[in-house]
Amino acid sequence: MEFLAGGRAEVRITHADVGKRVSVRRLTGARSGEGAFTDAVGVLTSWDDGVLSITRSSGECVRIEESSLVAGKVVPAAPARRRGPAATVRELQQVAARSWPAIETERLGEWELRASGGFTRRANSVLPLGDPGVPLDEALTLATRWYADRGLPALITVATGRADANEQLAAELAARGWRDEAHTSVRTAALAPLADTGSPQKGPEGTSRVLLSRQPDAGWLALYNRAGGTATDAALAVLTGGPSVWFAQVAAPDGGTAAIGRLAVDGRWAGFAAVETAPARRRAGLATLVMAALAERALDEGASAAYLQVEADNAGALALYDGLGFTEHHGYHYRRGPAGGAAGV
Repeated sequence: MEFLAGGRAEVRITHADVGKRVSVRRLTGARSGEGAFTDAVGVLTSWDDGVLSITRSSGECVRIEESSLVAGKVVPAAPARRRGPAATVRELQQVAARSWPAIETERLGEWELRASGGFTRRANSVLPLGDPGVPLDEALTLATRWYADRGLPALITVATGRADANEQLAAELAARGWRDEAHTSVRTAALAPLADTGSPQKGPEGTSRVLLSRQPDAGWLALYNRAGGTATDAALAVLTGGPSVWFAQVAAPDGGTAAIGRLAVDGRWAGFAAVETAPARRRAGLATLVMAALAERALDEGASAAYLQVEADNAGALALYDGLGFTEHHGYHYRRGPAGGAAGV
């Protein structure tokens, strides 16, 4: 790592560089007489009271005393990672379920039955995390009855694409006439590089900066396509549920909403959802701006890894997330019972 400028090391970063990717060198162990130089590269997330906080691409946060700095400079953004953070399918399934929580749940062995008045398949389907505790045919009968009692079709979420996924369950359900639908890609990425993709303080010409809040307002809901401009009590309960939920919004010059997004922080994971841009404002980088602002917030709360779920046939969204460094972790789809009834959302 080269810091020399004109033959000597220089500190060429200031408080104005907060939010940028930097490379710094510090002197450690000087008090013990065993001083050594240590380097750190990452996003400068804060510089307060004489202490710098730098978040590495792994998500690790390094705190550095200003007085120990011997060199520093702003560096170009790191190239997108080719692989996301390590995680099991089960871990991501459980995190995603907590971050998009169903209103009503019931256990059936290691299956979780979830219902939320029909708002999204995710919150109205069985999450099978292992053995249901009874033979499969009996479990399917019990699940179908449970959903019928609530006026809902019987849906089961089935993970695929990895050795620790549930390919066998998919085959068993297919053999019993449970048809597949809504194939989805679960993607992961290191969180810190997302915060480095754009400044959350400024939007393109004609838009304001990204605003974050704990509740979705009417403008946010008007753009969220699954709410259709309004939201039922069930929808609001799901949207605002989760460990630490934030809603991002960019205002358009006409007073409408240009772009939105949702973030749920759960331990090391930051879950992104509902990233949408108004048709008239597309191709202006607003989705990237929204995700960068949400990533900054997640870093502040101690998260280090990002995930999202995107429909497998949504070419535009897949291209966006590929460009932001997301890679596929696994896939999932839903299996609908033979007497499943009307399609869910």
